Amino acid sequence: MLKRKWIGSMMLATACIPMAAMAAQTPLRLGAVLALTGDLQSQGVPGLNGVKLAAKEINAAGGVMGSPIKIYSADSQTLPQPGVAAAQKLVNANSVVGLIGAMSSGVTIPIALSVSKHAHVPQISTASTSPKITNLDDDDYLFRTIPSDAFQGVALAKVVHDAGVKKVGIIYVNNDYGEGLKDAFTSAFKKQGGSIVGVAAYEQKQASYDAEVSKAYGNGSTQSLVLIGYPENGETIVRQSLEGGKFNKFFFPDGMKSTALVKNIGAKYLDGSLGTVPQAASDTPSAKHFASAYKKAFGELPPQPYIDTAYDATYLLALAAEDAKTTTNGEKIRDSLRDVAGPPGTKIYPGQFAKAVKLLQAGKKIDYVGAAGDENFDKHGDVAGSYAKWTIKNGKIETVSIFTPSKD
Repeated sequence: MLKRKWIGSMMLATACIPMAAMAAQTPLRLGAVLALTGDLQSQGVPGLNGVKLAAKEINAAGGVMGSPIKIYSADSQTLPQPGVAAAQKLVNANSVVGLIGAMSSGVTIPIALSVSKHAHVPQISTASTSPKITNLDDDDYLFRTIPSDAFQGVALAKVVHDAGVKKVGIIYVNNDYGEGLKDAFTSAFKKQGGSIVGVAAYEQKQASYDAEVSKAYGNGSTQSLVLIGYPENGETIVRQSLEGGKFNKFFFPDGMKSTALVKNIGAKYLDGSLGTVPQAASDTPSAKHFASAYKKAFGELPPQPYIDTAYDATYLLALAAEDAKTTTNGEKIRDSLRDVAGPPGTKIYPGQFAKAVKLLQAGKKIDYVGAAGDENFDKHGDVAGSYAKWTIKNGKIETVSIFTPSKD
């Protein structure tokens, strides 16, 4: 009888081994839905490198629950319909349990409402800054690793005001990003005594924007333009502003920060232009590690925004999966995101995934401090943050200062 029980136990143990091995080999499937073509291509392509770099580091540290991260990418084309289709493909065909992206708020919001929310897949946008996202009915599946434009509007207004400019025209892309930032900037700029001479919304992928330029120019009392948009069509707007003899001084937010724009327009026309972008201090341990690792993997780190935020989003999803003890349940991963992103807990920096795993396995709390700054998600999935004032000088984009705007 004892012998029979011993044999039965051995058979049960042997049967369990392949199942355990199979579980250990189940990868954490994450989908990156970024702008690989279209208006934000210049930011989306290096952003995908940020995702790949984080995945490479995490896999080198042993992966999530002993399993590798597998990254699937899809092109949003910086447009809502292709973006939603890309997200649906990642969820339905590639079985991802977390989404990194999208970039444009006008793409992120429809993905959140029609894909992430219904598929129970957490989504972390790396670049969407529209204030509309804060109170979106997304069932708490949408997060972002950059602050809302409710703050960038204040930051941009300060940069314009500090430059001694009292009157501006505004041209903004006609989507959630453009409208939200236009409203936030206008409110803050008027509080500082500034005035708006003309406002025009533009549609993407048009051959000419002469009508929009003329509308924003208004009565011609200023040659300063605040251009809220993306590089591809923004280049056409800047070119036609210059050719028409209307605007010759430009202020740009994050979406227009592009080395390609400077190269294509020419330094002599854009030198002295000023802008803002969400940006953390570059001298922190997290930022230094990220910059060094990126340079080693891909060469020089370009002065484009939202590479570090994509990197952080990947780390956060992986840490949340480790904390939730699952590589297949998106809802549980979502529920762990705030636990690994903020205090209390031992601070975990980029490149310390193995340390994080040991702490989580021991039942300890962790607090991820990202390359893009503290990624402490509030109840809306938002984070706070600082901004860089940047300029174009001798054909190169340079950071002037980093500051935290106040809405008061």
